[in-house]
Amino acid sequence: MIDSKTIGARIREKRREKGMSQEKLAELCDVGTTHISHIETGNCVPSLKIFIKIINVLSCSADEILRDELIKAELTYSSEISKLLSDCTSHELMILTETLSSLKNSLRKKDFLNTDVLK
Repeated sequence: MIDSKTIGARIREKRREKGMSQEKLAELCDVGTTHISHIETGNCVPSLKIFIKIINVLSCSADEILRDELIKAELTYSSEISKLLSDCTSHELMILTETLSSLKNSLRKKDFLNTDVLK
């Protein structure tokens, strides 16, 4: 099921990153400001036509907005992780690497145990 609140929140986040108002986004997408507000709050899902206009105006990919809804979103997540790490110090990178490694191992153990239980 599509999570319209998360999709709307991502659209709002991208709009704000661009320093754009709802009014400007609405104008560039040929819709009303209220419609953009409803999309961003998750009260409605944009049509495909409006969604494409939004991602084009915001210069982002559909994957960036829909990543939780996609089965294959590895590239999007990898890109997001790279952006998060781009301004880290060496010390921060070391800590984050150790943390991610530990978390990954923990997740894989959990998946193994859950798989084992199902057999």
